[in-house]
Amino acid sequence: MKKNLYLFITLVLTFFLTACNNGQESSGSSSVNQDDSPEKVELTFWAFGSTGYDELIEEYESMNEHVAITLQNAALADHHDSLFTTISAGSGAPDITMIELGFIEQYKEVPDRFYNLFDFGAKDIKDSFLDWKWDVGEIVDEDYLIGLPTDIGPTAMVYRTDVFEEAGLPSDPEQAAKLFETWEDFRKQAKIITESTGKPVTDSVTQLYNALRDQAPEQYFNTDNELIIESSPYIKEAYDYTVTLVADGVVGDIAAWTPEWGTAMDEGSFATLLAPSWMLGVVKGNAPDASGMWSIMTLPEGAGNWGGSYLAIPSQSEHPEEAYKFMEWLTSSENQLKSFESMGLFPSTPETYEQPGFLEYSDEYFGGINTAEIYAEAAEQVKSVYLGPNHSIANNEIIVALDNVLNEGGDPEKEWEDAIKRMKAQLDRQ
Repeated sequence: MKKNLYLFITLVLTFFLTACNNGQESSGSSSVNQDDSPEKVELTFWAFGSTGYDELIEEYESMNEHVAITLQNAALADHHDSLFTTISAGSGAPDITMIELGFIEQYKEVPDRFYNLFDFGAKDIKDSFLDWKWDVGEIVDEDYLIGLPTDIGPTAMVYRTDVFEEAGLPSDPEQAAKLFETWEDFRKQAKIITESTGKPVTDSVTQLYNALRDQAPEQYFNTDNELIIESSPYIKEAYDYTVTLVADGVVGDIAAWTPEWGTAMDEGSFATLLAPSWMLGVVKGNAPDASGMWSIMTLPEGAGNWGGSYLAIPSQSEHPEEAYKFMEWLTSSENQLKSFESMGLFPSTPETYEQPGFLEYSDEYFGGINTAEIYAEAAEQVKSVYLGPNHSIANNEIIVALDNVLNEGGDPEKEWEDAIKRMKAQLDRQ
């Protein structure tokens, strides 16, 4: 009986241990055989303008087969109208959106509608970007990053070589730049150009004023969104300089983005265009037969910035981690170079300025010179400037005042005072 009992116990234990081992092996085998590929993620990306991002999206998808990105493109104003509507409604927003520089301050007023990109490691790549560009996308007091920098719009002076030659000025950019080192130099040469050719030095008061405004270390508002143009000297100085050149009779009255503006570019009806980097494509488009008749040099006394964008993730996105991974990849130095080479989007990553494709760049339309190098020099001179959500209100009123001085013979001081009154009235209603 004892032998039978021992045998029974041995059989039971053997069966139990075998069953346990088989269960463990089965469980382990099941884990190894499971499909470990990432879950399929579909992202919607809203953009505006001509970015060339569709080609980069294809490249990213080929390296990340679990990600599918749908790019939707719209006009600038329509894009931001749709974005504002969807984030206000709480539904319908994309996973990734572009935000233009002129709009980002409005969205920074509602940070809860966007993911904080610092939560995904954005601080690790901060040093890859120009400081002034990065600063605009950040809410410093709240340690919050709304947007990751993409392209920028540093400004330089594009000019007609034939008009310069007609005025007796050198058309070579290195020689010409020596005559335009300061804004007082610009005024002096403007008089020579207009007296010699009968043509204005620049197309409009808007472009002239904008160039000076964007060089200022502060503009209309302080960081508390208080109007400061009556106490800060810079905007008044830009305004006064512009009306001085109006009085000299050297400023044109050709409104930007009109057919007349394009024709004037083509025919060389004005001497200079104080232009951001992205406007080089506008010049080529409006004056395709004027290749070699336009050249470029740095602006007097530094540079400003006009335009550029950011990438943000609305808080409605269900895939913010994957959205951020793509954004970080898209805004890398390597890919910003690709965007520059394909579509002229000027990089916000200084490392790009040292890459061979950038250093060896030349543009035959502008006389074969390295326009990229000139704009890179300008980009590194731009100062960090706080704009604020009401920037357009103040700026529009200054432009109205300048137009009144130019077209209506308005008294500059009265127009200035009236502009401030209109600003304050609108701001009081905010």
